[in-house]
Amino acid sequence: MKDPKDAIDAAGDTVRDVADAADRRVRDLGGFIREQREAAQLSVRHLAKRAGVSNPYLSQIERGLRKPSAEILQSIASALRISAETLYVKAGILEERQTDLASAIVSDQTLTEKQRRALLEIYRSFTAGHDDADTGRPTDSDAPGEAEEQAS
Repeated sequence: MKDPKDAIDAAGDTVRDVADAADRRVRDLGGFIREQREAAQLSVRHLAKRAGVSNPYLSQIERGLRKPSAEILQSIASALRISAETLYVKAGILEERQTDLASAIVSDQTLTEKQRRALLEIYRSFTAGHDDADTGRPTDSDAPGEAEEQAS
């Protein structure tokens, strides 16, 4: 039988690991917001004003000291002119989703049926056979003219 203290220690380690991961996520979010702000050439004061938050609060978010609510993230995203979803993913509020390009092509009402078929064909030709490791380097079968030489 295992010692109950070992189970308590293991649970404590798990809680600390989760807390550490949450702290890292908040710091990463703050760093990301800072990078976006700097890329937009905005001061902390200007972004805070645009987002409707105080200058010190935004500074604390950027330094990873505060975890903003989804509503505050929405305001910051709007002020930075980026999607709120991007910040929600960085904050761990949303899971990063993989978009299905084929579904997007099929459901795009601005495309004609002929355009949809052509785009799907091109997309599938690029993604076919990617189950094995594709290095992006040409293979012997990619060499121009080689197929004609082999056929002769």
